[in-house]
Amino acid sequence: MEQRFAVSPVETRNMGTQELRDHFLLQGLMKKNEIKMVYTHYDRMIVGGVVPASKKISLPNDPELRASFFLERREMGIINIGGDGVITADGKDYPLKKLSCLYLGKGTKNVFFRSVKSAKPAIFYLLSVPAHHSYPCQLMTKEKAVPVNMGADETSNKRTIYKYIHQQGIVSCQLVMGLTILQPGSVWNSFPPHTHSRRTEAYFYFDLLENHRVFHFLGEPHETRHIVMSNQEAVLSPPWCTHYGCGTANYGFIWGMGGENLTYDDMDPTPLTSIK
Repeated sequence: MEQRFAVSPVETRNMGTQELRDHFLLQGLMKKNEIKMVYTHYDRMIVGGVVPASKKISLPNDPELRASFFLERREMGIINIGGDGVITADGKDYPLKKLSCLYLGKGTKNVFFRSVKSAKPAIFYLLSVPAHHSYPCQLMTKEKAVPVNMGADETSNKRTIYKYIHQQGIVSCQLVMGLTILQPGSVWNSFPPHTHSRRTEAYFYFDLLENHRVFHFLGEPHETRHIVMSNQEAVLSPPWCTHYGCGTANYGFIWGMGGENLTYDDMDPTPLTSIK
């Protein structure tokens, strides 16, 4: 399991392109018949992906966790962005179609991932944070998530937000998770910009055409930087960091947070006129 150590705004403001990518960009998460995870030192969040194309893949217990099993002291959210898949957790099967979400609570021991059809494998995005209380495993489809429509055509940010793991949805200890789908013709996400110093956030961009890119903005609001991202790449947003983006075409992205506050709208808005 790869590790990413935390950096402060002081170091970040002097980083060049490659340094920014090395610290914040997570690439190569989705590889056929593999599971890939990155352990970050921002709120001890783990970001990962698994594509069980032609075989069933188990959730490993990495030695870095110093635990009896992966979810001994953790919880996990999983969203499928590929073909139909099945996750087996402690003997129970959970079928996940595209954009369905499964929450696995603290204490879940045996987890396996598989695809229904190897020709069209499931693509599971994983997000895990520490947990001090156990909540039941729960599956939610996109159809059961209450959609929230935001933005407008005039500002090129018309989008639909689907909240899965939050206080009024799947209940968790520290994890908040969902996804956003931008409408055709809309390219900006997460406006107005904001920060939330009480939790870390990760974005995972998907359904972006191969020859298109997303310009993801990060850094302090008055010291912004950017990272150019491709389809199925993730990016870390430390608690001090703003996070928003603009694509060369519309796309979707999974957002997930872990930290001190579970309230979905806990954020400190950044006026557009103050961004530099």
